[in-house]
Amino acid sequence: MTSYAKSLQCRECGKEYPLEARYVCEFCFGPLEVAYDYERIRRAVSRERIAERPRTMWRYREFLPADGENPVTLDEGCTPLVRARALGERLGLKELWIKNDCANPTHSFKDRVVSVAVTKAVELGFKTVSCASTGNLANAVSAYGARAGLERYVFIPANLEAGKVVASNVYEPHLVKVEGNYDEVNRLCSEIAGRHRWAFVNINVRPYYAEGSKTLGFEVAEQLGWRAPDHVVVPMASGSLLTKIHKSLGELHKTGLIAKPATRVSGAQALGCSPISTAYLEGTDTFRPVKPNTIAKSLAIGNPADGYYALRAIKESGGAAERVTDDEIVEGIKLLASTEGIFAETAGGVTVACLKKLAASGAVRPDEVTVAYITGTGLKTQEALHGRLKEPPVIKPNLASFEAGI
Repeated sequence: MTSYAKSLQCRECGKEYPLEARYVCEFCFGPLEVAYDYERIRRAVSRERIAERPRTMWRYREFLPADGENPVTLDEGCTPLVRARALGERLGLKELWIKNDCANPTHSFKDRVVSVAVTKAVELGFKTVSCASTGNLANAVSAYGARAGLERYVFIPANLEAGKVVASNVYEPHLVKVEGNYDEVNRLCSEIAGRHRWAFVNINVRPYYAEGSKTLGFEVAEQLGWRAPDHVVVPMASGSLLTKIHKSLGELHKTGLIAKPATRVSGAQALGCSPISTAYLEGTDTFRPVKPNTIAKSLAIGNPADGYYALRAIKESGGAAERVTDDEIVEGIKLLASTEGIFAETAGGVTVACLKKLAASGAVRPDEVTVAYITGTGLKTQEALHGRLKEPPVIKPNLASFEAGI
């Protein structure tokens, strides 16, 4: 199967480019995005045809910018959509669902974007893949690059959580710690990308990489019986995940798979790194870059590349945005775990804590079919809970000690 992608297109001026390793418009310097032949896709896909395919995200291959017949894959996607009755009752929401992307091979949604990026990198003839990362992306690039037999250079902030460092290093990439925050790491990688012919998944092949996030929208619609939810709450770092989930529902409608969606899209950020949410709450269309200071390191991008587009998607859909403190993030992690049995990383704590605020304010209505996206496992960010959990009792190995200690 050849790709149904037809070109790269500037999101600002509309100029089109060939499907190559390119990410910025040479005329207006706007970001590039993959454009598709939706009429061809409409003729090629159906609900029935998708249902017959293996349960991975590549069941939606017509909507992805790479040859879906031989993808670089670890069977990512088709993660659980869990009806969150107990959490919904606590928050006053009648039909709340959790999209649990902790269940991916390297335990975050980054497996989706990296599977697409590495597949495209192989198609384009690259021998080395690389990235700047706050952790989860480094894990995925290390794993999927190994799967593809590629050389891997992975750059991370030096103060990254230990669990995420180990979860990259085990795949034996060239792992480089940089003394600086993510934005500084990313600037360094941009310089390296200009000198070495490497596929930087979130730089020169970013237009392809970002498309993998759409599968989170496709899956939710299919899991809900081919209907769009009324409201989604999405954690924001660069803002790309939110924009692509929004885009995915429109694509399903364009190709006849669902009715016209009226999904409201809301974003969640940590107060210590909330340029997009702050802009929304201040009623402005622009955001001010910030220096991150939060335990939610996977969301700690102070100068978000897709911030403007995330703001636009939130406003056009009638959604909202919120921000929460580190203490609220920890409480969000504990609330999700104690009500639904899902242990999320700090980004998940941000999502749940912001959902709680949005529900309390009425921004998320009680009767809406609401989906909250949990994008990574808490096993990678255990430091956030140190000193925040109840210490278990220690007893002697006998019944008397047990009964005296309870």
